[in-house]
Amino acid sequence: LLKKIDDARLPERVGQEARRETERLRMLSPASSEYQVIRTYLDWILSLPWHKRSGDEEIALSRVEEALDGRHYGLSEAKERIVEFLAVRKLRGGDPHGPILCFVGPPGTGKTSLGEAIAKAIGREFYRIAVGGVRDEAEIRGHRRTYVGAMPGLFLQALRRVGVSDPVLMIDEIDKMSGGGASGDPTAAMLEVLDPAQNHDFVDHYLNLPFDLSRSLF
Repeated sequence: LLKKIDDARLPERVGQEARRETERLRMLSPASSEYQVIRTYLDWILSLPWHKRSGDEEIALSRVEEALDGRHYGLSEAKERIVEFLAVRKLRGGDPHGPILCFVGPPGTGKTSLGEAIAKAIGREFYRIAVGGVRDEAEIRGHRRTYVGAMPGLFLQALRRVGVSDPVLMIDEIDKMSGGGASGDPTAAMLEVLDPAQNHDFVDHYLNLPFDLSRSLF
């Protein structure tokens, strides 16, 4: 495990935490329930894409226009807005600190497939996160490790599945999230995920370490 941690070139703070947990693991008996909890936690740390990037650093706008026109007829305003958004991002040197694209329209009008077309055009991985009906804040921020069967939130799960830290993430049905209640307000937890001033060190309750979500395109 220590060799894997060294090979993974984790951020300094994450590496320190992983080594400390490995030392705790060394002192525990494999039969102990705590042993499996720490082992799973270390597996999560090692499987997250801390540095791995996808796609081209350079955004080719002509390719974006081709991809959008090839898959969608009409929708000229939406396509123009997407190209403007990516052009500004390109002018700022790929700086993620900007607005977030928001598609509004009835079901079946191509909102999700527009997101897929953007990902394909700029050579990035695409992942869709459906949040309709989510009413537990832990779905976004993860569960604390003290709970049985604790897991990180939807965003770290998505990044683990795509295996890169800069995918295009489509948050579907965000208007159908249930706000407030006994288990917290997930819509409030979404603010830290989406706010470009905060999401460069998003802290998931399970991981309890800062993870940079700002490279993702929401």
